[in-house]
This record gives sequence, structure tokens and C-alpha cells, in this order.
Amino acid sequence: MHYHYVIAGAGLSGLTIAERIASELNEKVLVVEKRSHIGGNVYDSYNEEGILIHNYGPHIFHTNDEGVYRYLSRFTKWNDFWHRVLSYVDGNLVPMPVSVETINRLYNLSLSCGEIEAFLSSRAIPMDEVKTSRDVALSKVGTDLYEKLFMNYTRKQWGVDPSELDTSVISRIPVRTNRDTRYFADRYQGMPKYGYTRMCENMIANPNIKLMLNTDFEEIRDEITYDYLIYTGPTDAYYHYKYGKMAYRSLNFVFETYDMESYQEAPVVNYPNDYDFTRITEFKKLTWQDHKKTTILKEYPCAEGEPYYPFPTKEYQEQFLKYREEMEKETNVYFLGRLAQYRYFNMDAVVRQALDLFEQKIRPANGKEG
Repeated sequence: MHYHYVIAGAGLSGLTIAERIASELNEKVLVVEKRSHIGGNVYDSYNEEGILIHNYGPHIFHTNDEGVYRYLSRFTKWNDFWHRVLSYVDGNLVPMPVSVETINRLYNLSLSCGEIEAFLSSRAIPMDEVKTSRDVALSKVGTDLYEKLFMNYTRKQWGVDPSELDTSVISRIPVRTNRDTRYFADRYQGMPKYGYTRMCENMIANPNIKLMLNTDFEEIRDEITYDYLIYTGPTDAYYHYKYGKMAYRSLNFVFETYDMESYQEAPVVNYPNDYDFTRITEFKKLTWQDHKKTTILKEYPCAEGEPYYPFPTKEYQEQFLKYREEMEKETNVYFLGRLAQYRYFNMDAVVRQALDLFEQKIRPANGKEG
């Protein structure tokens, strides 16, 4: 069977590119998804108690990209939401990322915003070259804060010491010299008013889009032909592990429901030094749902399972370069998203990549101008 466009994967990147092709080019698109649902890891659903949960861990939309925000706003209304995270350290709950409030609570101080920079500078370790995530943290906050907030959390999350990880891991977490305790400082922040799944359903409501769930692209790869393929799965799988299997970190999700209205003080509480899980999410504090019970999620990082996080070490980055050379030779296959690019991307970056791919490659290939 022949299709003009085939998209492997119904996550945010796949759905975005499908919507653009179907709506802007009025072309038919086949979307193939191995899971039983659309939305990828942003998929949410109601559990047996009727509580809206994020099935693959908490997803909070935030961006400074007005174009991405306006694009997604076509498919959902938003609840204003400013994400806040607490970290359980030395028996206390302190705000993350590091801010004036974090320092004052940890050390029982009353430093002002003007004093915090000198405090951090006095503890930071000067380095000629910052090469790893450990270097990033030590050069910003010094040994004690690194050990209290970053070291063990990172070890749990990745299964290796931060000294083995690329700088990008800890660089994503800002260190602030003000009292802003929001986890993100982006201009646009929020949660889809009716959930991510509803938003995703609206994105592919176009009759030009044909969806095949519970179907691994590899299983039908030899049975279909296409003019263009947009591939959002793991690139090593696409090339049948020609250069070896890439490493990913996975997560084991444990959901618990309690007969109480509130479980914890914040939507997310990190546990860098205690327990085997990294964090606990309480979904009602994300979704604003009114319910007499509450559901929480504990996340246990693991090596085996569904691939969630590309492994940010020098070894695997170099291995992926071999696959990238193969990708660059393709003339009618586009690789899109976190798994295909072997990089961690926030939701807005995934959507932006898809929008740019459409405007820069796919639209011009069809002889149509934006």
C-alpha cells in the first residue's frame, strides 16, 4: 500500500507534523503508533477513581516561544499554572531550583537578594574548563549544595555519577539570585484545561489523518511504500542497530491513591538523598481537579524498559554520530523528536522542531510557499 506521507510515532512531534500536512497541504497522512493511544509521553487519562493522571510522569507546558504557544492554543484552552517543586533535604522541604529562599531555609539564614551572589561565589569552585554535570554544579554552588541537592538525585536518575554525564543534564536547572521559587521562568506556562490527550485528539481531528494504533512501524515497514517518512522513534532501531544499541534510561511508575484531599505541599517533591524513587507527583495540584481522594506517582529510574531519556555520556554521543551520518544521507526520511535525535527536548522544543521541519522542508518540497 502506498502513502504520500507516513509518520512513525504519535507523540507531540508526530502529531504536530501530521496536523500541518493534513491542514496546510490538504494531503492524506498515515500515522503509525505502537502504543494503544496517541500523545506519546504527554498522554493523560482518568484512573479508576476518576482522577486525571499523567501516565508517564508530570508534564508541565512552558515556553518563551510565542509561535509554539499560539499554535497549541488552537487545540486547547489553558489553565494558568506556575510550577513549583520542593526538595526534601535534611528533613526540610526547600524550593528547587536554588534561589534565595532555598539557601535561607537550608542554612537557617536571612540573606537578601543582594547578598546571595556573594554567598554562592564564596562556595563555588573555580574551574578552567567545565566538562561534566558535576563540574557545572560545583562551579555554581560548591560542594555542600552539590551534595545536598544534585549529586545523589542525579545518580538515582541516571545510574552513574554526575562526573560521567554531559553538562546539559544539570545545566537545565537554573541557579537564581532572587526569590523566584517557580520551577520555570518562561513567559508562557500552563496546563491544558481539559488535559493533554484532549489537546492531542483535537490536533488530529482532520479527516486527512489516518491513525493506526497498536502497530509497530517495523512490523509493517516492508508492507507499505511512501514518498516521505517522518520518523520519531529510536534511530538505532530504524537502522536495525547497525552501529549497536543506544542506551536510554527508563522509569518504573508506581501510582498510589489515598482517601485524603491533599498528600503533599507541592505538585512535585524531589527526594535527592532518601528512598529509591526520585520524586513524588500529586496530580490534583497540577490539574486543579476537585476530588475527595488524591493520586500520587512515585518514579523509580531504571536501565531497562520503555526508552525515555537519551543517555548523555560522551561514549553514547560518539556512537550516535555514526547514526547521524546515516540520517544525513536520507533524501525522503526526516528524523524528528527526542528519540530520533537522541537528545532531551522539552515539549515546546519538540513542537518547534516539527513546525520548522514543515515550513523549511516539507512545504517547499510540495511547491507551496508559507
